[in-house]
Amino acid sequence: MNPPSPTGRASTENSGDEVVVRATGLTKVFKDFWGRPKARAVDNVDFEIRRGEVFGLLGPNGSGKSTTIKLLLGLLYPTKGHVTVFGQSPRDVATKARIGYLPEESYLYRFLNPGETLDFFGSLFQIDGPERRRRAEQLIEMVGLNQARTRTVGEFSKGMQRRIGIAQALINDPDLIILDEPTAGLDPLGCREVKDLILALAQRGKTVILSSHLLSDVEDVCDRAVIYYGGRIQAQGPLHQLLAKPDSVRITAPVLSRETTEKVLSLIRAEVGDTVRLENPTQNLESYFLGVVESARRQAETSGATSGNRVAEYLRGSGEPGGPSGTHQGESVLDRLSRPSETAAPIVSDVSAPSQPTSEAVLESLVRQEPVAAKVPKAPQPTSTPVSAPSAPVVPESAQPVDLSKANDALSGLLGGKSGKGDKK
Repeated sequence: MNPPSPTGRASTENSGDEVVVRATGLTKVFKDFWGRPKARAVDNVDFEIRRGEVFGLLGPNGSGKSTTIKLLLGLLYPTKGHVTVFGQSPRDVATKARIGYLPEESYLYRFLNPGETLDFFGSLFQIDGPERRRRAEQLIEMVGLNQARTRTVGEFSKGMQRRIGIAQALINDPDLIILDEPTAGLDPLGCREVKDLILALAQRGKTVILSSHLLSDVEDVCDRAVIYYGGRIQAQGPLHQLLAKPDSVRITAPVLSRETTEKVLSLIRAEVGDTVRLENPTQNLESYFLGVVESARRQAETSGATSGNRVAEYLRGSGEPGGPSGTHQGESVLDRLSRPSETAAPIVSDVSAPSQPTSEAVLESLVRQEPVAAKVPKAPQPTSTPVSAPSAPVVPESAQPVDLSKANDALSGLLGGKSGKGDKK
């Protein structure tokens, strides 16, 4: 049995589960205009990420985390090595359809409200309209923006934009979710809910890659992590192994009487000396803050973001009541547009069709020096679909008696021909 992880779930290391992401010798070197190496952002990196695992990417600024994410998304080509996502290239369109991505900065249309924003991103994945609206409603409730559904995104605070950004990353029910600083700008309530959401998604078999500078967040949710520095992985492994201190032991007990405490301390000091420290355990500030806010929430309402919302129904596992069937809705836009039979389909307009042959007929008659009146097209034949018929004569009746011989002569002169009058002369 695998040892428990800090999140309370069994570690997936060496569990034989499906490998979702595999990087082998992954290297990315940025070059200048002349092709000279400028920066080695990622240097010979190897790691694997398995299904249902929460994987942390840690490191200081400029250590290669964002470059690694862009390589996983197929936005950059590796200089050396290779990376696969679901066994395919990250640039594969079908692979991209199974990925949800929250960038470090939320790039959203500021004049759309939350519902319109999610509807737009859902349409990119070819999700049908009723399903898009159903998912949007569930996600808006899940991220706590019910009270702000009529406001535009441009009016949101950074934390509220982050919430709608998380929702758009989940609109396609992805199997791989990449979150870059998901709790940036969020209040402690939002941070706790995002971490609970990550754990819920992992329990439902989804894979989450978390890049964050808030180490406490990583410690709370990640099963394994890698620590970058200078483009290289300096340490990696399960968090319970990385954080363990084998040279010390912590003993936790309920409140003891003074006499019992003295007996215990005397026994321990007899073994290890006076290095024993006795102190009362404390809860962290996050736990205390959440307790105070939860107490206040029962007594008052707020017009801002709310908490305590359920995970969207369609994100629940297929085996749960009300869960999805597990199939992906529709196909990607690029896949649909790449079909020759669909891209080559002509667009025909029944209303404008009669006018185009009429213009060509008139032009052809002028080039051939034939009378225009002889080439006036007939009125369009009635079709099965009732359409308001266009006016039959192309040339107005008032203009028909006009002699067009001068126009014909001028046009034939421009084309290098000779008019009838020229022949007579």
